[in-house]
Amino acid sequence: MTNQAASGRVAGIYRYPVKSMAGESLTEATLTSAGLLGDRAYALIDVETGKVVSAKSVKHFPDVLSCQASFVEPPSIANPRPEVCIKLPDGAQISSHDEDCDALLTRHFGRAVRLASSAPKDFTIDHYYPDVSGADPAGNADTTLAQPLGAALFEAMGADSPVSPEAFFDVFPLSVITTSTLDELRQAKPDSNFDQRRFRMNIVLSTSGSGFIENNWIGTGLAVGDEARVMVTMADPRCVMTTLAQPGIEQDIDVLKTLVKHNRIQVGDAGMYPVAGVYAAVTGAGEIQVGDGVLSTGA
Repeated sequence: MTNQAASGRVAGIYRYPVKSMAGESLTEATLTSAGLLGDRAYALIDVETGKVVSAKSVKHFPDVLSCQASFVEPPSIANPRPEVCIKLPDGAQISSHDEDCDALLTRHFGRAVRLASSAPKDFTIDHYYPDVSGADPAGNADTTLAQPLGAALFEAMGADSPVSPEAFFDVFPLSVITTSTLDELRQAKPDSNFDQRRFRMNIVLSTSGSGFIENNWIGTGLAVGDEARVMVTMADPRCVMTTLAQPGIEQDIDVLKTLVKHNRIQVGDAGMYPVAGVYAAVTGAGEIQVGDGVLSTGA
């Protein structure tokens, strides 16, 4: 795969205060070395198993994506994890400052959970693999397996982690997708809904090229606005998460099948995965806002 110069504009910025819950659409945000300030600041922990709650665990937490999380006040460098408000599908609201926060969340999900601001040392989720041929290079299908993520994933691989042990990021601290990729998917399967919310990206770039253009950005630096700088590290492998229902979005297994058919590529040494968008690391902190230009800074 060859690098290709990147250019575009920031069309959307998205922050997810609680992992696997619906997040916030922003007009501006702060990029730090740890990612978008406030992103995945919290997560739910399944008390019985000790695992981090994820929408990828479709049996135990089928409606976590229908919960809306938003900060009561914007996070700052001095206070990166301010009070978060969680709006449940029935309209009830729970604050992280409520004394009975965990009890209310437990009642909603029907399983004992607690809201945490730091990942456990063994950051693991239950990941459901749907029966979609080609979706997983290991051939897992219609099964749920425990999967380490974040710093625990890199420890298992014997590699240095790009994220802190406390962080709730799956792999890298930042994710980017282009309108070119979204448009390509819509053309490939017009009767499926490729709403960008399915992909839970931090930054959506408006681009003029056609095809899955960010596949060719691996190893490329990007300048975002006047200050922020990021390095594109790897393609973003896709899973059952993209197929799940959210408010206004129906469940659709064809989303994953379309990625398998049209954008399945080699991801490092891990094998062939369906991908959409890319992961990135922040190499230069700074403020970003919708409308900022994005340019390649080379490898």
